[in-house]
Amino acid sequence: IQSLACCAWKPFMSGPAAETPSAIQICRIMRPDDANVAGNVQGGTILKMIEEAGAIISTRHCNSQNGERCVAALARVERTDFLSPMCIGEVVQVNVMSENILTGTKKLTNKATLWYVPLSLKNVDKVLEVPPVVYSQQEQEEEGRKRYEAQKLERMETKWRNGDIVQPVQNPEPNTVSYSQSSLIHLVGPSDCTLHGFVHGGVTMKLMDEVAGIVAARHCKTNIVTASVDAINFHDKIRKGCVITISRRMTFTNNKSMEIEVLVDADPVVDNSQKRYRAASAFFTYVSLRQEGKSLPVLQLVPETEDEKKRFEEGKRRYLQMKAKRQGHTEPQP
Repeated sequence: IQSLACCAWKPFMSGPAAETPSAIQICRIMRPDDANVAGNVQGGTILKMIEEAGAIISTRHCNSQNGERCVAALARVERTDFLSPMCIGEVVQVNVMSENILTGTKKLTNKATLWYVPLSLKNVDKVLEVPPVVYSQQEQEEEGRKRYEAQKLERMETKWRNGDIVQPVQNPEPNTVSYSQSSLIHLVGPSDCTLHGFVHGGVTMKLMDEVAGIVAARHCKTNIVTASVDAINFHDKIRKGCVITISRRMTFTNNKSMEIEVLVDADPVVDNSQKRYRAASAFFTYVSLRQEGKSLPVLQLVPETEDEKKRFEEGKRRYLQMKAKRQGHTEPQP
């Protein structure tokens, strides 16, 4: 994995547009336990690898000057597009490049931008200042500041926007939200955490992708792969010993893809002084594939309640906005 760090504010960014010499490359061959039943590498596996590289670079940068020692914690992942499926046996690098080691063929599969905050090693609840970055052009600093302000606003909005809990429904009808919704309960153990007792962001993202994949597969009953992830916002740290509940529900479908909302709630069961809280949220987009890799039409979602219809329209608006952005339009095109 190759990743670079830039941005002199907190949280600061790790991504391909950096102007700092900090860099790291991690390569790993994809194994059967990295893939789904059809042999396609799970998006959560790639997100976890990207986050590992970003955490190393971010922590390295934050400790590049004299001062209080710190560790970088993931605060947000910008929209991530999965440009091409990966298979077992390919070697993965980032900007994520996959390589068939038998033929030498390489392809760009996805890229991402991550935001981190530096936390003090003496007190992980204390956020430290980020060391400055020297930019080659003033425009790069200005663009970075605009991105920072935009993501800060969205993180604050999404922290409270989805405060509800996904509840199960008895005997739901096919193609409805209730039919495919799913959840996972996970006890956070030492292997999920940093040396300082809070969960790696990559671990959370991998669990989020796994549950979202179940929702997509239940709806389509075909092979599915992650197509993109809207910004993942990490609202609070998840500590060792917490029980996390990862809830997913389908919000929108079109002919070729389906959007799934992911909510992560943490319950500090060993600490009576803390209440259950929303730890992370995101929207994942999946596509349905034939075994040979060609796309299949997606069954259309049937929203039943007023809330489901509202979320469907919001998902449609996000889809049209992203479609317009890809086509170079400033306004959504129907």
